[in-house]
Amino acid sequence: MRKLGILTITFLLCLGPLTLCAKQRKAAPAGQSSSSAVGGQARASEDAAGPPFIIGPTDVLDISVWKEPTVSRNVPVRPDGKISLPLLNDIQASGLTPMQLAATITEKLRKFLTDPQVTVTVITINSQRVYVIGEVMRPGPIPLLPGMTALQAISLAGGLTQFANQKKGYVLRNEGGKDIHYPFNYRNLLRGDMRGNTVLKSGDTIVVP
Repeated sequence: MRKLGILTITFLLCLGPLTLCAKQRKAAPAGQSSSSAVGGQARASEDAAGPPFIIGPTDVLDISVWKEPTVSRNVPVRPDGKISLPLLNDIQASGLTPMQLAATITEKLRKFLTDPQVTVTVITINSQRVYVIGEVMRPGPIPLLPGMTALQAISLAGGLTQFANQKKGYVLRNEGGKDIHYPFNYRNLLRGDMRGNTVLKSGDTIVVP
């Protein structure tokens, strides 16, 4: 079996659950990009996909080792940031991207298997969340998707209620121990004026008075 080369990451984003994948793939021939699009789902390198997703405690991962069902399984990331797998015992997962974790598992499995092919998929995100409060249809925590904006978070919260002040919303973020307000006008966002459509970070709170 030929050894694998470049690691790539696949991001599949949709209106339903988020799926983040990383697996070892064969290196693309010289002069060709390792990115492709199949069936409308983009496959791109980590560099091209923007900020990579970082695994955190309480996230749930699917570890798939090709033709090795006894090693493959769904595993939660423990509060100490580690996962447990057959043959390998404890492995640090928190703080790594799915691609980096796939590479780590692959390297460790080489002691037991010939040319292991590993896929790491984030099937449940619990470690990174934002909060939407105030006059929205479904207030509460929302899993933070890579690149998610204030408008997208409000959409996932079901939109605004009829009593919402559409001009006075803001994103509340703690930076350096200080609470910073990033105001937005929801009505203008819907009209295509993206000023104030802040890209969210884990822990942000979107407030709609």
